[in-house]
Formats: sequence, structure tokens, C-alpha cells
Amino acid sequence: MKIAVYPGSFDPITYGHIDIIERASSVFDKIIVAISQNSEKESLFTEKERIDLIRASTIGYPNVSVDHFRGLLVDYVQDQKAQSIIRGLRAISDFEFEFRMALMNRSLNEDVTTLFLMPHAKFTHVSSSLVREVAKLHGDISSLVPDHVATAIQNQF
Repeated sequence: MKIAVYPGSFDPITYGHIDIIERASSVFDKIIVAISQNSEKESLFTEKERIDLIRASTIGYPNVSVDHFRGLLVDYVQDQKAQSIIRGLRAISDFEFEFRMALMNRSLNEDVTTLFLMPHAKFTHVSSSLVREVAKLHGDISSLVPDHVATAIQNQF
């Protein structure tokens, strides 16, 4: 069984993330969307809220599950018996950071492969932080996130 882990903070999940999940779900038997804790970021949603939002956003993908992890990603990938890490690339500016991260993960576990997927062009400008900022300033985020996510964000502000 081909299993991939799609890690991230997903605070909140966006249509760009969902596009990557859709693309990956057609390639792998199972996708685990794994919420990581980023100590450098202050989260808008709790871990449980993010899990619930992702589950509701991916209900149409039977081979997608949602989880969370602490510690090294490659250790979590190995624990899940996965072979691959999925990472989204929106722009050239993402590449250097993601490339270095992929090389570090490979140096920690050579059996884990990182695959980079690009979202549809209409989502390349979308990031969770930009969605939060637009929402905070009462802008329209309906084209950036599913309705239930937009409602949850608006309830936060």
C-alpha cells in the first residue's frame, strides 16, 4: 500500500491545501493529513478545531485521514508505515526552504521520499496566513476556503 503524509499547520485549511490533497489522493492509496505543531506560529485554531475543519473539508476523499504529531516528521512517517511526504509548492520562494527540508529529511531517513506538488494556478497566491489577515480585516475569503472554514474564521474575529 502506498501511503503518503501531507504535513502542515493547516491554520486554516485552504482550497490550495485541498487541491494538493485531491491530486495526492489520486496517486496514493492513503493520504494522512498530519497537523504539526509550529512553536514559532500563534495558531488561530486549536489542534482539535483544525482536525475537525480538515475532516469536514476532505469528506469526499475516502482515502484521506487526519492526524497530528509531535517531534520529527520522518519518525512520524515511519510510524505510519508511509513512504512519502507530500509538500506543496506555490511559488519559487517556497522552493529553497522546502528543498532544504527535504534534504534534511532524506539525511534522517533515506527510505522516505519527498514529493512536491503544485496547486492549481488559481490557488498559488493563497496561504493560511494571508487568509487569516484578509479575514481579520473583514475581507471576502469565500473563494479561498470552504464555507464551513470561512464561518469558523469569522467566528474567531
